[in-house]
Amino acid sequence: MRPIFLGHGAPPLLDDPVWVPQLERWAVRIGRPAGILIVSAHWESAPAMLSGAEAGTPLIYDFGGFAPHYYEMTYKTPDATALAKLVASVFPDDSPVLQHQHRGLDHGAWVPLKVMYPDADIPVLQLSLPTADPERLMQMGSWLRPLRDHGVLIIGSGFLTHGLPFLREWRVDATPPGWSADFDIWAAEALARGDIETLMAFRDQAPGMPYAHPTVEHLTPLFVALGASTALETPPVTEVDGYFMGLAKRSFTFS
Repeated sequence: MRPIFLGHGAPPLLDDPVWVPQLERWAVRIGRPAGILIVSAHWESAPAMLSGAEAGTPLIYDFGGFAPHYYEMTYKTPDATALAKLVASVFPDDSPVLQHQHRGLDHGAWVPLKVMYPDADIPVLQLSLPTADPERLMQMGSWLRPLRDHGVLIIGSGFLTHGLPFLREWRVDATPPGWSADFDIWAAEALARGDIETLMAFRDQAPGMPYAHPTVEHLTPLFVALGASTALETPPVTEVDGYFMGLAKRSFTFS
């Protein structure tokens, strides 16, 4: 299983007539994983932690201001105990992963998965972001690499640009602000060149900063997926592109 980075969107993604088919077609190309390990922008916790592994792990409705039916949605995944043991086995002894038994799946996980794997019949775990340092996140991604041989789909779930405080047009089809388009193109070109060093220096080198990422948690899952890649010099496949409310929803499959 090749690792991926996706833009997860808020719950209204589930009603988007363009985005939903894009994710559905992508899931068909991926195939059916044996398990899913997803790193979401919405869980920052150190040391690294795994979500609860019991069947029917509850959802976290970590959003506000949306229609009531979004707070009634379910995504009842099967038992992930075996997956949790497998994930724990790839972490080094001096940096073990812990388990938060009662932590459910936040919307950075269940919203895209509800589209891509709607039957909810694949074991799913979330892995927290223990740091915002790209180098350390890539190292963690490299620890996860052996999971690919077991059919585990490793997902970094964020958004390639996420300057919500600086949006002025709250429409799905809003024209992307310059800072969003500039960062989107810059990041895509850096990845196409295999220039990971430049990408890791996004805070200082990327156009559109800090507007594209006033906080960085929606970009940093990208580095976990990159770390799980086996060929960083190989350009990723852009699976989804375009903008949602002016934010870049560009998403990748890595080698």
